[in-house]
Amino acid sequence: MQKLGLKFWGRRALQLAVSVFCAATATAAESHGGGISPTNIFAPDSTPANSLYHVSLFMLEVTGAIFVVVFSLLVYAVIKFRQRKNDDDFEPPQVYGSHQMELAWTVLPVLIVVVMFLSNAQVIHRVQDARRPEGAVDVTAVAHQFWWEYRYPQYGLVTSNELHVPVSDAGDPTPTFIALQSADVDHSFWVPRLAGKTDLIPNHPNSMWIDPQEPGLYLGQCAQYCGTQHAKMLLRVYVQSRADFDRWVHEQQQPAVSDPSVAEGRALFAAKACFVCHSVRGTAAVGQIGPDLTHVMSRDTLASGAVANTPDNLRAWIRNPEAFKPGSRMPVTELTDKELDQITAYLLTLR
Repeated sequence: MQKLGLKFWGRRALQLAVSVFCAATATAAESHGGGISPTNIFAPDSTPANSLYHVSLFMLEVTGAIFVVVFSLLVYAVIKFRQRKNDDDFEPPQVYGSHQMELAWTVLPVLIVVVMFLSNAQVIHRVQDARRPEGAVDVTAVAHQFWWEYRYPQYGLVTSNELHVPVSDAGDPTPTFIALQSADVDHSFWVPRLAGKTDLIPNHPNSMWIDPQEPGLYLGQCAQYCGTQHAKMLLRVYVQSRADFDRWVHEQQQPAVSDPSVAEGRALFAAKACFVCHSVRGTAAVGQIGPDLTHVMSRDTLASGAVANTPDNLRAWIRNPEAFKPGSRMPVTELTDKELDQITAYLLTLR
């Protein structure tokens, strides 16, 4: 009974230590940023991330218990069998072979590995084979060097760099299923609070899903080195109420605004071959190399989250993209100050 009690309280102490560690990490993140960090792995807000979080805590408990046992035995052996002043320096009796010990250090590790394997397999099955309810949102995410393209086949729209999804209610789940593709090299889609890392591999479609349960902005990162601007290939996921999401979809489905006051800038956009790379729905610009610019000014950031989307930053980005993202695929276009102002004025109307 005494041994069982010690094991119970040892496990409770380990669980408490893990909980305190996680709480301390989350608290530190909150105090630093005034709220939960958008990339805090200890604050999951989606079923896949929550499943990973709990299986990770279980693994930490198991490995922590093994560490405590092994380290305790090591300390015991060091103290118990340390050299003393009155030692006679004779070799102690040698024991060769012990079936009990051999069985113990073979069976116990096998059982531990089996339990850990089954725990992980359960989570993998729950995440990868999740049931697809009616009303689920489909998104195709295509990774480029060094930006994200998002296609919404249900709604017939394409946008870039900022992913919008509806919040998922527990009573009426509305998960978002994301098909992952790469246009060039290996990338990885990782938004810590929503799901685990999932690779995007050329010619090998992959998939994942999320069901965020709280509105807000969730940040992530391309987690696979993909080139010089890998660090600035950021992920921004906007989780909105269903009404706000439907409103956003309706706005994004509209063709580009045709403002006569910026006709010169629109003509320059075509004359300077910007339309070869970029698409603006409702115009002759149907490029597929760069981001869709139909509603570029409805986004909060430019260059895949590298800078805020302001008129000054937009103008500076057009003039010299290398100043923001050295090694980016957007070429430097030779423009006079007047031409730069005209093209910038035209893009500012694309909301």
